[in-house]
Parts: sequence; C-alpha cells; structure tokens
Amino acid sequence: MTPAIQIDGLRVVRGGRTVLHDVSLEVPRGSVTGLLGPSGCGKTTLMRAIVGVQIVAGGDVRVLGEPAGSTGVRRRVGYVTQAPSVYADLTVRENVAYFARIVGADPASVDLAIETVGLASRADAVTARLSGGQRGRASLAAALVGDPELLVLDEPTVGLDPVLRRELWASFHELAARGTTLLVSSHVMDEAERCDALVLMRDGRVLDTSTPDDLLSRTGADDVESAFLTLIDAAEAVA
Repeated sequence: MTPAIQIDGLRVVRGGRTVLHDVSLEVPRGSVTGLLGPSGCGKTTLMRAIVGVQIVAGGDVRVLGEPAGSTGVRRRVGYVTQAPSVYADLTVRENVAYFARIVGADPASVDLAIETVGLASRADAVTARLSGGQRGRASLAAALVGDPELLVLDEPTVGLDPVLRRELWASFHELAARGTTLLVSSHVMDEAERCDALVLMRDGRVLDTSTPDDLLSRTGADDVESAFLTLIDAAEAVA
C-alpha cells in the first residue's frame, strides 16, 4: 500500500526567500503522525502544500496516491487551519450540517462528528459565542463529517485545557484505528509522545523522522524536547 503522503524534494519560495528546502518524507496510512517544530519553521507551509493550496517551486507531493490538490483527492482529505473555518452566525450543528451537504455526507454523521470533538452540549450554540478552543473544535467537526481518509490538522489543540487535549488526542487515535491517517502539527513537544510517528522540522528542513521511542533511544534523551535539542546540536556541529 502506498503511503498516505509521499513528498520528494519539495521546495517552496515566498517573497524571494526559500521557506521549505528540498523536503522529503512519507506518512504511513492509518497513523497519527506529529509534525513538530518551533513556530515559523515551515509546518503550516508544508501542510498547505499537502492539501494542494500552496504554490511550490519544485518537488513532488502525492496524497493518497494522487497529486496533491487534484480533483480526485480533494474530498478524501480534511484540512483544519489554525484559524477557525466555520461561520460565526450559524450554530455548531448548522455549520457541520452545511459542510455535510457540501461533501454529500450522511446527515446522521453530523451529530456523530460534533460528539467526537466534545461539543454535543454546545451543538445549538451560535459559533460566535463560543470560546476560541470551542470554535477550533467546531472546525474539526466540520472536517470530520465527510469521513476523510486523511486529516491534516494545523495546531488543533491550541487554547485547549489539558483534559480536552487528552480527550481530543484519544479521538485522534480512535480515528486512526478505523483507518484514518492524521497529520497533526504542534509546537508543544510533549504532544510528540502521543504520536505514532514524528516529523521534526527546523528552519524549513526536516531534521528527523522517527517514532518517539526510537528517537529517545537514539539520542539517549529523557523526553522529546531534549531529543530535539540534541539533534539540533548535532546538526550545528556538522555544519
């Protein structure tokens, strides 16, 4: 089976500055892969290239076996941006139902998606009256309603309290167990331990791809943040 995401030599230039430098990686199907790195390292640009909305200067990006952004793959991919992508004047249920109609999803999936993100008690609340974290979860429900094969989530846990973060990560793994592939970006290193696989980025480059256990074993570090710093020190020593 081909990887869910296959990238070879991806290069992105914006404003005359190279943002992504010949990035190559694979994301296996049915996994929760964490895309981690400090703010500004290129995570969002990489995700935009994966969903086909980023102009690229070179390289190849294939998603679910097809070119990124091609007609045949668009409805098989769910994308949640950092900014909430729902209508402020509609309720949570109205928003999710609207996106369900767009993708031709079963109306019964609306309440299931809302329940999955923990918003069942706020389903009839107008989105503008929700907290930032709740609006983010409403956006996630809108992406889930089409039962996508691949979910690309840009900083989905920002603004959530620890309990909600834990519940959301549990939902991610439940989705993966049913065959969905998730690529989840974060700049919070402790979230790496919740992932099946990791892609560590710095300055527009992939620093390492691994599993959490393998990364800790190779670096001898006690946690992923320390391991990340060890890799940075090693790369700078070679440079």
